[in-house]
Amino acid sequence: MDAFSGLLEGPRARGAFALRGLLASPWSLRIEADSPLTVIAMVRGGCHIAHDNGAAVSLEAGDVAITRAPGHYTVSDFSGTEPTVYVYPGQECRSPEGRSLHEEMKLGVRTWGNDLGADTLMLIGSYESMADVSERLRDALPPLLWVKGEAWESPLIQMLSDEMARDAPGQAAVLDRLLDMLLIAILRKWFERGEARELPWYQAKGDPVVGQTLKLIHKEPARPWTLASLSAEVGVSRAALARRFSETVGEPPMAFLTQWRLALAADLLCEPDQTVGTVAERVGYGSPFALSSAFKRVRGMSPQEHRERVLAGA
Repeated sequence: MDAFSGLLEGPRARGAFALRGLLASPWSLRIEADSPLTVIAMVRGGCHIAHDNGAAVSLEAGDVAITRAPGHYTVSDFSGTEPTVYVYPGQECRSPEGRSLHEEMKLGVRTWGNDLGADTLMLIGSYESMADVSERLRDALPPLLWVKGEAWESPLIQMLSDEMARDAPGQAAVLDRLLDMLLIAILRKWFERGEARELPWYQAKGDPVVGQTLKLIHKEPARPWTLASLSAEVGVSRAALARRFSETVGEPPMAFLTQWRLALAADLLCEPDQTVGTVAERVGYGSPFALSSAFKRVRGMSPQEHRERVLAGA
């Protein structure tokens, strides 16, 4: 598995929040929901997204954007429109005065807004559980990214829109898989662009020594790697590998290996058929005790505590 595939294996929506937004001007949504990852896709009309960190973009039909937690932002018809709706954790919607808008803005099956005949139709798909999107992926993305319609062509936006409006058996599972596919399609296109090349992991994979080391770690995380065995595989001295890896990635190779193994473990622990023992074996720890000790040392909690917190959040 290469670094890119390792990042994209994470999205697994389970009962994700999926909604069609029909909005007539003036409108402005202040998003403070803290969803781990949200996809916004324009079917028709346009919108302006302004993140609190200063990033901003105007979207038109066919354009898509992704936001990630932490961080709040505003989605509106035009830049500067004052918020007409506040969205809080749990996708609770309220007016600026605090009045619940849950029933008032319902327009049909997974359809919400202020006008059924509105010129603006957007799709909103939010991963609500931290277990559904790996930390590796969240940490690799900026708080706000986007892809313009002219840069890509995909039938997934219209497919997702059509499915959102349906009410059929198994519909939630269909929407989850379509959302996963749309997210990955957007990220594949975005990673081709120049902005992604500024990310440390992207620069690292282009280095002949560091890139090969990353491939080895990603492909075989359970292998009993040492600095000596890694350097022998890539054909450099231990000192050269340690120096080059640290300069490019920002941490020593063995520290990166530990973080990668524990990131994999954190994701695997959320799978219902995995035990601490099976996860330990898959990520390179000789026993459940060894994994638990490393997990607690680095993450400040036991694997079982991590699993319970994630499931409680879901």
